[in-house]
Amino acid sequence: RLCAGGAPSLSYQELKDLKKTNVLHIDVRERWEIDRFGKIPASINIPLGELVEALQMDPMEFKEQYNQKMPSKSDPVVFSCLAGTRSKQALSFAMSLGFS
Repeated sequence: RLCAGGAPSLSYQELKDLKKTNVLHIDVRERWEIDRFGKIPASINIPLGELVEALQMDPMEFKEQYNQKMPSKSDPVVFSCLAGTRSKQALSFAMSLGFS
């Protein structure tokens, strides 16, 4: 399931269309889930338990850790997980840190 600020849920096709823009896709599943079920192309994996810390990292440290430019607070970000619960939590965390 996918979660985005303006649209609480996205279809897979909507996500594919969004990925043609400069949206950052963060998969908040655990690493073992990625290993078992596969990585979503062009997404970065930040397990939910690491997300708050990751979104407050120094941008250089973020790039080093996740091999991706750290999103600014106004950059478009989409969160995904397996069933939608964790992506909604991730969205709440991000918004509480000032992400729009």
